[in-house]
Amino acid sequence: MRLLFSTVLALTTPVTATAGPVNFSNGWQEQRLSLFSSNDYTFGQNLGLVSDGSVSIAWSRVGRNNWGSSGASWSWSVDQSVPATDLSQKGGDDRNISLYFVFVPESVAPSLEGANIRSLMGNGDVRIMQYAWGGNHARGQVIQSPYGPQGQGVTIALRQAGTGSFSESVDLAADYARAFGGEKSALVGLAVSGDSDDTDTMIRAAIGNLALR
Repeated sequence: MRLLFSTVLALTTPVTATAGPVNFSNGWQEQRLSLFSSNDYTFGQNLGLVSDGSVSIAWSRVGRNNWGSSGASWSWSVDQSVPATDLSQKGGDDRNISLYFVFVPESVAPSLEGANIRSLMGNGDVRIMQYAWGGNHARGQVIQSPYGPQGQGVTIALRQAGTGSFSESVDLAADYARAFGGEKSALVGLAVSGDSDDTDTMIRAAIGNLALR
């Protein structure tokens, strides 16, 4: 997976919903990571994705009224799965579906609302947690991302590679403290990705009922 954490922050479309359910119908866009690689996303009540030897992300910003969110819940399903991989391995870390939470300090969040990729690239204030369905890691394991500056992003394993349907509930504040130390910053972005380019396999997955609290 060739995902730079700065790329996750490149778009500027805001989510305007109040704290609670997140709408997958509006405010979401795909961000390609390669000219020749793209997933197929379906936006609506749920977000569906098909990844055929490809990788990309669907991204939306979070409005100021949700910056203080300290928890989240959602349901997701996988009908076709990539094989188990090592999520700590750069270029070999395919996963079925990941949900990203993007944080910056509250003191700088207002100045970054309209930031583009050039101004955000290498920004040391950015922190990203992604909850992943894939790999073969123990549930809750915090894995340092092999992409971007050290200490800027982590993967938290929730489900090992395979199919099924599950509901999740996470404590963003507690996981942030485990991953980075200190108090959680402002939640300014959300993203969903599927990643099958390294194993050249197929993913069919969906996520829905996403709520911030």
